[in-house]
Amino acid sequence: MVLVGVGVLAVFAGLHLYLWRRLVRDTTAPRTMARRIGTAVLVAGPLLLIGASVGDSAGLPFPLVRAIAWPGYLWGALMVYLLLALLVGEAMRPLLLRWFARKSAEGTSTSTRRDESAYATSASAEPGVGPAEMPTTPDKSRAASTEGAPATSHAASTAAATTPATSHAASTDVATPATSHATSTDIAGTPTDRGRTSASAAPAQQVRDPADAASARKHTGTSGDTEAAQAVTATPKPISRRIFVSRAVAGTAALTAATTVGVGTYGVLNGPQVKRLTVPLAKLPRSAHGFRITVVSDVHLGPILGRGFAERVVRTINDTQPDLIAVVGDLVDGSVEDLRPAVEPLSRLRARHGAYFVTGNHEYFSGAEEWVEHVQDLGLRLLANDRTELPGFDLAGVNDVEGEHTGHGPDFAKALGDRDRARTAVLLAHQPVQIHDAVAHGVDLQLSGHTHGGQLWPGNFIAALANPTLAGLERYGDTQLYVTRGAGAAGPPVRVGAPSDITVVELAATRA
Repeated sequence: MVLVGVGVLAVFAGLHLYLWRRLVRDTTAPRTMARRIGTAVLVAGPLLLIGASVGDSAGLPFPLVRAIAWPGYLWGALMVYLLLALLVGEAMRPLLLRWFARKSAEGTSTSTRRDESAYATSASAEPGVGPAEMPTTPDKSRAASTEGAPATSHAASTAAATTPATSHAASTDVATPATSHATSTDIAGTPTDRGRTSASAAPAQQVRDPADAASARKHTGTSGDTEAAQAVTATPKPISRRIFVSRAVAGTAALTAATTVGVGTYGVLNGPQVKRLTVPLAKLPRSAHGFRITVVSDVHLGPILGRGFAERVVRTINDTQPDLIAVVGDLVDGSVEDLRPAVEPLSRLRARHGAYFVTGNHEYFSGAEEWVEHVQDLGLRLLANDRTELPGFDLAGVNDVEGEHTGHGPDFAKALGDRDRARTAVLLAHQPVQIHDAVAHGVDLQLSGHTHGGQLWPGNFIAALANPTLAGLERYGDTQLYVTRGAGAAGPPVRVGAPSDITVVELAATRA
């Protein structure tokens, strides 16, 4: 048992380590507030879940158990759907990365083609020069304008004419295109040209003054560097495709899990829905045709579902106006001392032939002997391996199989051994697995609960492996078995794919 416990804790810790890796480590930067908060949630959640699960058996005060039950059990449900959603995300992750890589490659190719097209258009727009041809003879006017000029001036003028980008970059320290023209005219032109040149060149000469140029460069360099540094600081660093995909998968998983748990919680707290079912019974006399039994199971009143929920269940049952009420086990999760106020509304159950109760496995976790006495104080009639004769049929009840650990297990021989088999027998038994004993003792209809219909999808597949019938009506030989999904919820107050119900079973006679 110790090794099993250690193994379970190891798996539990491993699952949460995986959640932390995908939800926190892969989506946040180290030493950031987001990572600290995410890590704190993924540490507190499992601790609260463990505390809620073992708090009552560990002897913690009931107010404390109630305080940690809500967040702890809700985290348990959220963990299930986070894991499922992230496992789907694992399959999507490589596909998304491949798609983004292809889109990035297509974008780069399109940008390159656009740049080449723009360069070709710019080159073809230059007067006298096509994209595939260059001048082979010097321009006479350009030669005349530069004749007699110093080599340095000729080089500067040529560079300015043939390389527009270089001319623009060097215009501050050398000359603007207009100044270059004026300078070349000043060497080979007329006095009138020189007058116009001096007027147009004045601003350029002010910049070319050594002292002013140094001062301008110093000022421009300082302010430019500051502005550039501010621009770099203000520009957010782009995130990688891998981080983007990780955040997208984690965000989608969190949203899906939270929505699923939220809707499932609302379904439980809103109360069970009423189902109606007609069951034909071959031996039922016409006098009992239409007899209505309202079946309720797995209410699970405890630290989460309390008095308000009990009142809602009682109101729903009484509104069906039943002939008989069958409470088929798992009524409570806790001691009589802690839950006395929560179960008090059950004293207001009303039916023409009364309300009957059999134990479920959770009663034995919560002090079955005390509960057996207390439910009778509330007005419910106990069927502990016993039966009673009603007009038209026998109603029997057996203890839950969990009672075998305390010497109070089911006893079918005591409940059904000496009865008249010509009469119809209806059996209340918490677990569907008791159907095989019911068949052997000639029971016509067994009413059970226990499975919750799986409660949390895909838990229904696991529950179906352990129970002959998960929910609904099925036939085993001459015996029919009806299993209700139950009115409440065990552990997390959440149901997904298995809505809660209270069922009105109407008995129908097949004989004329």
